[in-house]
Amino acid sequence: MAALNYQAKSTDMADILSSEGVEFLLSSEGEQVPLSSCHGKKICLYFSAYWCRPCKAFTPKLVQLYNSLKNGGKELEIIFISFDRDNTKFEEHFKCMPWLAVPFHLDVHRRLSEKFKVDRIPSLINPLLSSDDNGVSIEEDLIGLIEDYGAEAFPFTRERREELKAIDKAKLHGGKLELLLSHEQRNYLISRDGTQTQVQNLVGKTIGLYFGAHWSPPCRSFTSKLKETYDAVCSSSSSSSSSSFEFEIVFVSTDRDLNEFELNLELMPWLAIPYHDRKARQDLCRIFDVKEIPALVLIGPDGRPVPADGKTVISLYGARAFPFTESRIGEVEAALRKEGEALPGRVKDRKHEHELKLDMARGYVCDCCKGGGRFWAFSCDVCDYDLHPTCVEMDNPTS
Repeated sequence: MAALNYQAKSTDMADILSSEGVEFLLSSEGEQVPLSSCHGKKICLYFSAYWCRPCKAFTPKLVQLYNSLKNGGKELEIIFISFDRDNTKFEEHFKCMPWLAVPFHLDVHRRLSEKFKVDRIPSLINPLLSSDDNGVSIEEDLIGLIEDYGAEAFPFTRERREELKAIDKAKLHGGKLELLLSHEQRNYLISRDGTQTQVQNLVGKTIGLYFGAHWSPPCRSFTSKLKETYDAVCSSSSSSSSSSFEFEIVFVSTDRDLNEFELNLELMPWLAIPYHDRKARQDLCRIFDVKEIPALVLIGPDGRPVPADGKTVISLYGARAFPFTESRIGEVEAALRKEGEALPGRVKDRKHEHELKLDMARGYVCDCCKGGGRFWAFSCDVCDYDLHPTCVEMDNPTS
């Protein structure tokens, strides 16, 4: 998206367009619209092109936002300025847009793009705002703002952006699980059998927000590890009278469709944000800055995020690290170091021809007992061979 430095001092979009040779605008029906139609409206300029893939992806989102705001009585107008190479492509691109457009003219479009220093598309700007106005500066990216917040971003001012950021911050650090995971239209989560669980029932538990998708092989692999940890913690909780051992996971889907979501949820014994609540899922991805999947965000019983990276903690330590606090992870690491110090660094096992070296392993299968292992293993540097420390039959251990 473009970084824009133009500081427009005129308060009339008609004057700006007219000064660059624009005589009238076009409606989506092909009618000529006078420049004076811009008076009194919030105007955004949309620079786009038919040949641009990101433009094709963003334009439908902008159409949805535009129609939603117009139906809500907002005085918004968008003016399309084409980066297309000929009139045919311009018309093909414009026919999917419900707003206005500057008639196709290569020289005019070039001058407008240079005037507003647009060097990437798609780009959506409000050129009447300057850095001195009580609003968003035109250096900021309206497309990013809209992709993050949708219609809530209107009227696209700095004040509104800061309000939205403050709401996100309150959800992130406010310690209110209901505020984070529910809203006025939905106060429940769902399980794979369709059962609804009230969000308020999770208050006081350690929560893992699991961001993943069925189409992702790394997610499917991590789901198995997470399920192992979840089952172990829940089994421990059921035998304990302390509520501090209560644990729940909430799946936040990034699946491509409902069918993928349902296939994913079938593998999960925990709860999920309903797939139809797309906004809630997108909000959680934004609030926790989730850039890649799988991701696991841990939330303590106080409703606030735990500093530890959930995916790493689960992969390294599993249920042993519950409740995943810094102090508990420190205890686990200290105990593991002590275990390692009590084991020899190298051994010669009677069952294997090569010397074996002590290694820290996230997970492995013992070649002797065929059971799963975690943490310490005796491994071969020459071939793929691993042993539980308890399965080693030593002749003469080496240091």
